[in-house]
Amino acid sequence: MSGAPHPADAHRARDPGAQPERTRLAWRRTTLSFALVVVLAGRGLVVGEARGRAVGGVALALVALLWVGFLALAHRRLRDLTAPRPAVADAATVLGAAGAVAIAALLAVALVAVRG
Repeated sequence: MSGAPHPADAHRARDPGAQPERTRLAWRRTTLSFALVVVLAGRGLVVGEARGRAVGGVALALVALLWVGFLALAHRRLRDLTAPRPAVADAATVLGAAGAVAIAALLAVALVAVRG
């Protein structure tokens, strides 16, 4: 046998390069963008007319609560990415993040309808 490494062992000595860093930055950008949506929704509710403030306040509270849940998901994923060989995101993380964004979009429509 030669001294060359076996091809099956090549994945064990993985050099991750910049991929985990790009993923961390993407999670941080998404979390920051989500926070901006919450702030702008709150501003729109405060600056808008008094009509529909109760519904708008509930929608804003739900968006803020959703952001906190998304922040927890992002924090867990960022913590997972510190491992030498990060695991692929589990289905709960992916579905939770996608669900949070979809629900935030629906609540944004509700806020626009209340203001409009």
